[in-house]
Amino acid sequence: MPVEITWWGHATCTVEDSGARVLTDPLFARRLAHLRRRRGALPPERARSADLVLVSHLHADHLHVPSLAALPAGTRVVVPRGALRAVPALRRLGGLRLTEIGPGEEAAHGDLTVRAVSAAHDGRRLPVGPRRSPALGYVVSGEARTYFAGDTGLFDGMAEEVGTVDVALLPVGGWGPFLGHGHLDAGRAAEALARLAPRSAVPVHFGTYWPIGMDGVRPHEFHSPGDEFVRLAAVRAPRVAVHLLTHGESVRPEVAR
Repeated sequence: MPVEITWWGHATCTVEDSGARVLTDPLFARRLAHLRRRRGALPPERARSADLVLVSHLHADHLHVPSLAALPAGTRVVVPRGALRAVPALRRLGGLRLTEIGPGEEAAHGDLTVRAVSAAHDGRRLPVGPRRSPALGYVVSGEARTYFAGDTGLFDGMAEEVGTVDVALLPVGGWGPFLGHGHLDAGRAAEALARLAPRSAVPVHFGTYWPIGMDGVRPHEFHSPGDEFVRLAAVRAPRVAVHLLTHGESVRPEVAR
């Protein structure tokens, strides 16, 4: 079966490969603190079905405990090393099988291997807490090699650590009008794409959540990152096929044979 990528919004994707379903950073909330889902329906029930769930870091829009609690009992969830200590609520999710890993470590499911890689991002559980857990990206290897970047900025050695991949799921925006250190905007994501040189890319982490009351403040920051990434990627990495998905849309990207 061809590899299939579905984008549910924000950083939540399903990667279907080698007969397994991998779910990234599940966020099934209509509202999260000061954020409101502004585009796309909530992911349907079938989005919760996964053989393996990957959590990239401890920020609440990526490690969302209520969304994890909605997963079927027995689901295996991979989290950054130290997450169970930093987020005590995880220990109450007794129906899930939680596995902690760090950069360079691997987890396996059937014919799939998942390797954790570094991310240049604040790994703390905000708004308080010491830096106890690294932010991660993941490379999912089966019939294809798919890189899920989580949240990250550009960093030296990114391409070497990630290695050769067929598909890159790259963040290109955020949930507010400003992106600080440790994030990729459309331009930096296009530069990352040029360094990684995958066959295909899917932009994520944009156009889903926006602060309540800020609808009229720089709305282009909410709407434009996906289109801007497509435009800049065509200049910086013209050989990469970029798939700009709508919420709930799927693609079967070309992979090496």
